[in-house]
Amino acid sequence: MFKRIIFVVAIAAFLAGTAPAAVTPEEVKQLGTTLTLFGAEKAGNKDGTIPEYTGGLTTPPPGYNKEKGIRPDPFAAEKPLYSIDAKNMDKYAGKLTEATKTLMRKYPTFRVDVYPTHRTVAYPKYVIENTLKNATRAKTLNGGLVIEGAYGGVPFPIPKNGYEVMWNHLLRFTGYCATSDKSIWNVDSSGHRALASRGLYSEEFPYYNPAKTLETNDTDVYYKIKILYTGPPRQVGGALLAFDSMNPLKYGRMAWQYLPGQRRVKLAPEIAYDTPNSTNAGMTTFDDSFIFNGAMDRYDMKLLGKKEMIVSYNNYKHLNEPDIAKKLGPHHVNPDYMRWELHRVWVVEAKLKPGKRHIYHRRVFYVDEDGWGAIAVDSYDARGKLYRAGFSMSAPVYDVPASALNDISVFYDLVANSYTAAGEFTGDRKHLIPGGLPAREWTPEYLAGSGVR
Repeated sequence: MFKRIIFVVAIAAFLAGTAPAAVTPEEVKQLGTTLTLFGAEKAGNKDGTIPEYTGGLTTPPPGYNKEKGIRPDPFAAEKPLYSIDAKNMDKYAGKLTEATKTLMRKYPTFRVDVYPTHRTVAYPKYVIENTLKNATRAKTLNGGLVIEGAYGGVPFPIPKNGYEVMWNHLLRFTGYCATSDKSIWNVDSSGHRALASRGLYSEEFPYYNPAKTLETNDTDVYYKIKILYTGPPRQVGGALLAFDSMNPLKYGRMAWQYLPGQRRVKLAPEIAYDTPNSTNAGMTTFDDSFIFNGAMDRYDMKLLGKKEMIVSYNNYKHLNEPDIAKKLGPHHVNPDYMRWELHRVWVVEAKLKPGKRHIYHRRVFYVDEDGWGAIAVDSYDARGKLYRAGFSMSAPVYDVPASALNDISVFYDLVANSYTAAGEFTGDRKHLIPGGLPAREWTPEYLAGSGVR
């Protein structure tokens, strides 16, 4: 849809005042030695609680049936090493996000069961090859807000700043194209659980089209999503289509909605930033999806470094449980259906720029070093108070392999005492499509023909 834009790098970096330091030949040599080929630390930690990376999980466990699309939990027999709750959280405070500790203080029933750490993320050969190329050719422009010279792999395996880490998140590898039947559930302060929306989701990362290269890629769009709503009754027949570009300053988010009551497709540029997300009745913002998505132009992104944190990881049990009532409790996700592990994460602090507006004035993102997906976020309001917090229910698609499957995310509103779980489905029915969908299915015109009651 969009033609590639060529920038004069030196001028753009000068005007932005943030010319990034280039990756040196010595640093590149770390990839495949001290670092993995995708930029994580290869070695485990000193006390052995984080293991060495040995290639990830690429062999399905017994019982896997590709036709059903359900990926069995390869760690179902494991027991927690220890549990953390309000009584003993001070012992682990430095390894817990602020939101995790806040939830423990709020709810005596909230706990964190910590299991053995497994570095399960793996990548196809072409993604690794492109990552090695991106290490020296990828760059950001306009103060980190635009990306150029990257294709088909982790853009910045050796990141120098917060923008590069967040571009790694936005361009994380979860497969080229996939479809799934997913739902969003809201739980209010009284503990009442309600279906907010359900739909057939199609997602595509043109950036990861294995049939193309940086030279043959003809689009600046890196991500597409299409939702055909099938429930609840008030939303049946509605549809949404959105594209994100590698140059959001020029194009912004392109989005369309089909409104069955009006029987027409309308351009919907407001589906971005802190607009309340209509798919969950406004319990999160549109840029809360997948922990963060869209343009970064309203924030200064500061890289705070890397640290060991206890985070939600390898959540096959939650993904595979079909009974929503079992895993979504009255105030928080049932701890019996959450798995936590110790991993190294990049920490990025986002502060609202002067003159910009957003309901979150500060956000702290925790980005997995292996999968490069943001795995948690603490979001603060204008008073500096912790307002909302998100957790990703990541679980790698080991039969592809396709890095971390960051479909399900849980957001807690710590003021309204409610939460929403997005991306739930009856079993892990994410189907990856090798060739992608036909181009005609990614048009507003097709959206109108699909969204019929």
